[in-house]
This record gives sequence, structure tokens and C-alpha cells, in this order.
Amino acid sequence: MIKKFYDTFIFKYPIAVLFILTIFVSTLGYYATKVEIDASAETLLLDDDKDLMFFREVNKTYNNSDFLFVTFSPKTDLLSKQSLEDIKNISDDFLKLENVKSITSILNVPLLLSPIRPISDLVSGVDSLETKDFDKKLAKNEFLTSPLYKNNLVSKDFKTTAIVLNLETDTKYFELLEKRNSLLAKKRDETITKEETQQLDNVIIEFKNYRDFIRNKETAEIHSIRNIIKKYEPNNKIFLGGVNMIASDIVGYVKNDLIIYGSSLVLILIFILWYIFRHIRWIILPLLICFISVISTAGILGLFGWEVTVISSNFIALQLIITISIVLHLIVRYRELNIKYKHASQYKLVINTVLSKLEPSFFAIITTIVGFASLILSHIEPVINLGLMMSTGIAVSLFLSFITFPVILILMEKKDEHEKETARFSFIQKCSDVVEHYGKAIIIVSLITIIFSVTGASKLIVENSFINYFKKSTDIYKGMKVIDEELGGTTPLDIIIKFKDEPKVEKVTSPTNKNEFDDFENEFDEKNDDKQYWFSQDKMDVIMAIHDYLESIPEVGKVQSLATLLKVGELLNNEQRLDGITLALLYNQLPEQYKTLILSPYINIDKNEARITMRIVDSNPNLRRNDLLNKINHDVRDIIKNKETTYKLSNLMVLYNNMLQSLFNSQVSTLGFTIIVLFIMFLILFRSIKVALIALISNIIPISSIFGIMGWLNIPLDVMTITIAAIAIGIGVDDTIHFIHRFEEEFRVDHNYINAMKRSHQSIGYAMYYTSLVIILGFSILVLSNLIPTIYFGLLTVITMISVLAADLLLLPKLLLMFKPYEKLKDMKK
Repeated sequence: MIKKFYDTFIFKYPIAVLFILTIFVSTLGYYATKVEIDASAETLLLDDDKDLMFFREVNKTYNNSDFLFVTFSPKTDLLSKQSLEDIKNISDDFLKLENVKSITSILNVPLLLSPIRPISDLVSGVDSLETKDFDKKLAKNEFLTSPLYKNNLVSKDFKTTAIVLNLETDTKYFELLEKRNSLLAKKRDETITKEETQQLDNVIIEFKNYRDFIRNKETAEIHSIRNIIKKYEPNNKIFLGGVNMIASDIVGYVKNDLIIYGSSLVLILIFILWYIFRHIRWIILPLLICFISVISTAGILGLFGWEVTVISSNFIALQLIITISIVLHLIVRYRELNIKYKHASQYKLVINTVLSKLEPSFFAIITTIVGFASLILSHIEPVINLGLMMSTGIAVSLFLSFITFPVILILMEKKDEHEKETARFSFIQKCSDVVEHYGKAIIIVSLITIIFSVTGASKLIVENSFINYFKKSTDIYKGMKVIDEELGGTTPLDIIIKFKDEPKVEKVTSPTNKNEFDDFENEFDEKNDDKQYWFSQDKMDVIMAIHDYLESIPEVGKVQSLATLLKVGELLNNEQRLDGITLALLYNQLPEQYKTLILSPYINIDKNEARITMRIVDSNPNLRRNDLLNKINHDVRDIIKNKETTYKLSNLMVLYNNMLQSLFNSQVSTLGFTIIVLFIMFLILFRSIKVALIALISNIIPISSIFGIMGWLNIPLDVMTITIAAIAIGIGVDDTIHFIHRFEEEFRVDHNYINAMKRSHQSIGYAMYYTSLVIILGFSILVLSNLIPTIYFGLLTVITMISVLAADLLLLPKLLLMFKPYEKLKDMKK
């Protein structure tokens, strides 16, 4: 049937087939120009995460706006005239930018302790360095010791300060995001109507267009900020940080990586193909098939709107590597037949090459698709997209390889191949000798590998350190390092405390014991009679206790809450704690610019809740994020004595941890499913339980070794490295299928296991060697990336593929010799 298809369509009308292929690839090439890159924080969140919904509610409640962080380290003293002038000038330059709403720096924050003054001064206005001359010793002492500013606005050594660029809130973006997410939730729950489905399609398009517009605008603005920074760098060390900057830079890194991967891999492929085959046709033909495969896959991405993210940024390298692997098997088989049957026609050589390699290649590609398809079972959009991208791309590669390769060859003249070209490689012959004479050593090494893998896997940790995602030479790393170690940490974490709703209390006034706040109180009572009763002693005690507990945790950097103001208030109030009336007075009368800095971000009286914010020191080597969140959750529950008072952890720390834990759990559960599916496919392909088990063992042992290596070297499982198992299984089983398929063919010749093993090594062994060499060198390109997880991914995959090749050339044939699964073929012969 397959032969008839090729004879009827492919070989009969090769020019027409090439023309149709050209139209097909050109059409997808148009859509390839529409491929988009998305490196926003949204891509690493779970869409159905309840904590994500809560996080967005908190942002609305406390009016959280985006900001950028500029670390400023002058060569002179931080409070010198020159340094203050530079801070003033650079702040003025930043304020000229369209999206910068305000600046927070040591120049404009209120100085409350330089010197200590009565609390009543707070409601009448507070000066700052830019509005009044202060004693610099007192100011410095306040910046270093005040709960408001220490380890936050200035570093402990007083050599670095933060300039915070508060950005305008884009209401339209969040309106579209909320509208899209609400409709997606209905779609997931299967309660969406036809009208809402159409509305969802329109909103998705509108959201993407507006997001791209905003992203381009942010990129241009960050570029402008960096140009401003350059003007002041000769006399100061300045770094830029913030979520927007990181997202913008990562997009640049991803684009750069795509270019580097593509160009470097092409050069490597040209070198390898020339080194192996020394023939121009075996360079041009594979590269052509690789090129049209990548273009076609990219076109499908653009057509379906699948966006490239940090996780899927290496899809071009994966696509090229898998495509060249298919083509190399075809080339090696064609050359083998050409050498063996020197007088055969071009047609016979091509059709026999295609027919002999179609079945093993098909099953090899199906197993690869199964490996990648397991990623679809995660709940993380970019991981799902990677699974879809690669599953689709691999299928495209198989289709185009088995159409383009025979069509072009049938149009070309036959050229004799020479066996001596492959004689140079003694590695394959040595593997054959080792299998024949040192079988026990192979089994012993395999058992040691199992022990190594199990013990190493027990040491594995699941972590996601963003500061360690970047090379130390990058501006992102340098900026995050300064913020993390000197200015209170990088990863935000909140605790939202919901107090029990209490009945209104009638205020009883007393004509006696009047104090300096009475006039303020009377005015306050007329407008906000209830708010002063919110500031009860019980609430203050709970907030203070949790705040102090969080500050005692080594992995936690700066902690801020209402307790921060309480501690400052004690200093202003002669070491006496502030009562509820004074706090209510401050809440109502404090100037807005200072209220938004020290009070409003931490309480919401209307919702009867308080917020404690903290930043986690991401570079702390002892940080275990999931353990820390569980510890805080457990300990805060014990701190709160009133069980009707509830609390919830929120912000990016929780969301990223949820994402990673979800991905880990999904991969653990689907890994078993993938292995079962592979076993079933091996059964279908080889029709033998014994052979299927041998094939499975030959893959599980080398692939599991990667977890042993990661465990012993303390390499964490993160967003990138956690997908290695699925990818390694997908790519690794290809050679196993090809070897067993060829071994069975060779065994049928003389029913001798040793001879079948030797002939298999001398034939398919070279194809396995070549394809593995290409894969290994191809993945090694990933070390050129600026993203550390991508580098780890490349190196670990290289190690995995070396292990898989060794297992397929040593362990697999040894197991076939040991268990002799083809005895039935002998009986059939008799």
C-alpha cells in the first residue's frame, strides 16, 4: 500500500509534488512572520489558580501599581551635595518620561526622627531632604535605623540607595485581562454561551494586540531609562531592576537565543555532515529539509497563535535536531544499500530506503511525540505550548522528510558510495567488542547507575530561583543581586489578615482628661465616626506579633506593615505605644503623599483587613521556597489566638511556587503514564513482551541517571530542567527502536545472536552514532544562552543523550544476547 502510494503519486509526479510542497511551505512561511514572543510573568502562572484570583483582588484593594527599581551607588558619600544633586537630576529626568507617575527616593521621603518631634507634627506636614536642610548625621542615622527605611531604601553600609519609579497603572490592560480570564473560566466550566465564545475570541485578539502595544511602549521606555542612567554612570554605579525590565530583557534574550541557536546549529550541521559524508548532496539535502520543517512549524505557531516563551525558546534547536536525526537515518540507509547493491537503479535504492525506514521512523517519532505530549497535561500555558509545538513540529518533520527526501533523490543521478568512508569510526566496532567480551562489566555498570540514580534522585529539590536564571555578567543579575542582598530582597510575599467583623461601638466621651489631640479628634469624629474604632489593641497586637516573627526568619528580607508605623510611633511617642485613637487620627489627617507611603498599603478598614508585605532574599542558598511557605503558614496560625481571624499568603512567591509544584506533580504522575504508553507501543511494534521490557529498561536506566546527577550536584528541578525527562524519553527511544528493528532483521539471516549484534552495530550503529553526535552538539549550543536554566537544560540533555547512546550500543544488545527473545524465529525456521 505504501509502495503503491509512492509509485502512484510521489515518483510519478515528482515536479508536481515539489511544486505543491513549495506552495505549502510558502503559505506557512507567511504565518511564520506572525510568531510572537511572550516573556511576561503571566506566562509562568496557573490560569485556574485560586491564589492568582486572590492576588489580583489584593492588587485592586491596595492599588498596587507597577514600579521599576534603580539602585544608586555614588562614589562620594550618599548624603554629599554631589550625590543628592545627582539623585535630584536623575529623578527629574525620569519624571519626564510618560509612564513614570512619581519617584520615591531619600530626597522626598518624610524624615520623622531627625530630630524626634511630637506626633502632632505628622498631621501638619513632614519635611524631607528636598524641602528642608537637615542635620546629615541625624538623617543618616534615621535612614539606617528607622523601621521605614533600613534595609529597604538604603543599604546597611549606607553606600547604596534605591530610587523607585512608580509607574502609571494601565486600567485598560487589566480590564481586558479580567474580561478574558472570566470568559476563559466559563469556557473551562463549560458554561459559556455561543455569544460569549465569540466575545472571548474577540477579547483574546484585542488583549494580545493591546499587550503587544504596551510591551513595545515599555521596551522603548526602558531603553529611555537606560539612556538616562548612562549619563550618570561615570560618577555612580547604577542598576535597573523590576518585573517590567526583566520581561523586556528576557524577550531580547529569547530573540537573541533563537538567532544564535539557528545560525550556530546550521554551521555545526554543515561541519558534521561534511565530516561524515564528504558529499555536497548530503549537506544541502538535510539542511533543506531542516529549513522547510522549521519554517512550516513556525508557520503553524503563527497560525494558531502559540507564543514562544522562555520555556519554549529552544524549540528551533529541538526541531532542527529531531529533523536531522530522521534524515540521517535515511541517508545512512540509502548509502548502505548503494554500497551493497552497486548495480541497483536509483528508484530501487530510494524506494527500499523509504520502505525500510518508514516503520521504525514512524514509531520512533510517535514515541517522541508521546514524550512531548506529556507536557500538555501540565496546567502551565507555556509548558503546554512547548508540548503542542514539539508534537506538531515532529509530525511535520516526519511528513516532510519522507516526502522531500525521496522526491529530490529520484530527480538526481545515482552516485556510487564508498564503504571506506565509514571505516574511520572505530567507536562502533569497540562497542561491539565490549558487548561480546565484557558483558558482565556492562551489567555491573548498569546496576551501579541504578544505585547512583536512586540515591541522587532522593536528594532532588524543586526550586525556582529567579536571580540564578541569569548569567552574572548580565545587568539583570547585577541589579537583582544588589536589591536582593543590600535592599531587602527581591521576591514579594504578602500576608492578608482578615479580622472578625465586630458590631459598632457607641463612643463615650468624657469632659475630663483633654489632651493635645482633642481638637483633631472632634473633627475626625464628625466625618469618620467608625474608623477610629477599627484600630483596636487586639488587631495591633496580632499585626505586631506576625511582623516580628517574619523579621526573625533568615530567608525573609524587608518586612513592612502597620507594625512599621507602630514602631516609628513609639519612637515619636516617648517609647509609648500608639493607641487606636492616635492611629485613626493619623489615618484621616496624614497628608496623602505620606499616607500612600506608610499607611494605606497596609490596611483596608472597609474590608476589615491588614496586609503585611515582605521580600524574600532570593539568593539565600538555604532558601527552600515551598518549605518556607509551609512554615509561615503553620507558624502564623499559631500566632493568631483568635481563631475567627483568618489569613492568607499571596503575591508572586506563592504563585510561582504553585506553578512549580503543579508542574512537578504533573510530571511525576505523567511520567508513569508515559512509560506505560511506551511499553504498549513497544508491544505493538515488536510483538513481544520480552523485547518490550528490554527496550524499556534500556531507556529508563540512562534517562534516570540524569536525576541522579542533578541530585548529587544540587541542581534544582525548575521550570526548564523538570521537562528534561519527557524530552529525553521522546528523543532517546528513537535509537532503541531503530536498533531492535535492525537486530531482528539481521537475526533472521542466520539466527545467530552474536552475528546479528555485530551486523547491527556495523549498519544501524553508525546511524545512531551520527544522529546522537548531531543531537549532542546541537544541544551544546544552548550553553551560549544568557539564561542559566537553558544552559542547564542543554548540558543535562547532552549528558542524557550520551547515556542513552551508550545504553543503546552496549546495554540493549547485551540484554538481547542474555534473554534471547527471538527463539520463536528459530522454531519457525525449523
